[in-house]
Amino acid sequence: MANHASAEKRDRQRQHRTARNRAVKSRFRTVLKRARAALDEGTPEAPELVGQACRLLDRAASKRVVPQARASRLKSRLSKKLGARPAGEA
Repeated sequence: MANHASAEKRDRQRQHRTARNRAVKSRFRTVLKRARAALDEGTPEAPELVGQACRLLDRAASKRVVPQARASRLKSRLSKKLGARPAGEA
């Protein structure tokens, strides 16, 4: 329980940031899951989903929702998996 006006304001700010960060994390986790599934199945829309995941990770890292190093690591793993697909696949 906040005892000062400034503490009440900090609590409101925390709630606002938490809600926004939670939405951003949920969105990129969902897209990451779809991209990984597409890569595992070898579907033709895999490159598009990987690109979308990379964009969302970049945005989340720029807003400091996730650390830049984690975003880079996840993007690298997706790109590596995308590049390792057989040449016959789209």
